[in-house]
Amino acid sequence: MTCNGCKLSVEDKLSSLNGVDRAYVDLTKGEAIVHSKNPISFSLISDSLPPKYKVTRTANSQNNETIKVSKIKQLKPLFIILTYISITSLLLNFKNWDSTNAMLDFMGLFYIIFSFFKILDIKGFSISFRMYDPLAKKVPLYGIIYPFIEILLGIMLLTRIEVELAIILTIIVLGITTIGVTQTLLNKKSISCACLGTTLKLPMTEATFIENALMIIMAFVLLT
Repeated sequence: MTCNGCKLSVEDKLSSLNGVDRAYVDLTKGEAIVHSKNPISFSLISDSLPPKYKVTRTANSQNNETIKVSKIKQLKPLFIILTYISITSLLLNFKNWDSTNAMLDFMGLFYIIFSFFKILDIKGFSISFRMYDPLAKKVPLYGIIYPFIEILLGIMLLTRIEVELAIILTIIVLGITTIGVTQTLLNKKSISCACLGTTLKLPMTEATFIENALMIIMAFVLLT
């Protein structure tokens, strides 16, 4: 495995195996760690991957030690970024408070900052995004241009250019993604969330649904 594309592809195939709770690939070590409640046969893991991957057991693959990382710790980068965005939005409107402008600034900053992390590895993001976004699954190009759509929406909201159009597009774009997130959570499928690209590895959790829902709610409030 030599790139994030390989990493995400292997994680997706291993995570989709029956009985697997979560699979994580460490590119630097060239290893995959599979978490499951019950033992998964080595042959099943090997057969699930393309022939180009040579699968061997590591020295410690036989131990049954379970490593549990709390959701809060895993999602720490997301919480920090959302806190920074919230504080900045409040400070920008502190002297002449206007809730409408505060929400527009929050949404604009949200798009700009989140798109930055996606652009760091557009190919890896698009692969990860296709795992759950319904439109990206059918139209792979959508995953490539999605970060630039976020940049455009962010600029429109922050500069107050065609605000109503930006809000409507927000409801459509995030609405589609939220459908995929909801299906993933209901199916209890363990995959990575692509909201912050591949640089910051985040698991798909209820927090992903909440952040999308928050943006959609703000958009509806602004429309009304």
